[in-house]
Amino acid sequence: MTTTSFLVLLLSYLLGAIPFGLLLTKLSGLGDVRKQGSGNIGATNVLRTGHKGLATLTLLLDGAKGGAAVYLALVYAPGIAAMAGFMAFMGHCFPIWLNFKGGKGVATFYGALLVISWQAGLIGILTWGAVAVAFRMSSLASILSTLAAPFYILTFGSRLSAMWAFAMAAVILVRHRENIQRIAKGKEPKIGQK
Repeated sequence: MTTTSFLVLLLSYLLGAIPFGLLLTKLSGLGDVRKQGSGNIGATNVLRTGHKGLATLTLLLDGAKGGAAVYLALVYAPGIAAMAGFMAFMGHCFPIWLNFKGGKGVATFYGALLVISWQAGLIGILTWGAVAVAFRMSSLASILSTLAAPFYILTFGSRLSAMWAFAMAAVILVRHRENIQRIAKGKEPKIGQK
């Protein structure tokens, strides 16, 4: 690995590790979002505070982290673009600034995916939307759409990119294990529920 590639991957991780949900809620006087709802720093938990604008901004910024990491790699080290997306995703899930306790990575995953293959990213997001509308559960939409996304990449992108997407989807599945248990028991919170 070249020095440039290493620096791109390091920067991708550090970029992904910026906890926008936590920063935005604190700056808005809402306190520590980790002490509310699910305790997550992502957009879904920010939405549970009742502030849709902050939740939307968190979603966009978390997605932008993944997209920016992939774009950075495409400019300086094209061969590791998908890996850079993975590193930003891991930064979000395991941020060094928060003792490696971060979000579940779905927005960052899709931000990276849209730059790797906009077609696969768009279909993945539409899949998320369809499941979310049908069942009103962000967690279920996240699980099903991210598991399907690598197959979309196989259609529109490369096998290497699909491999990294599978790795991210596996992490997302594991990080949703408590949600899966609640879904099975019929106790999973609905979208918009505080």
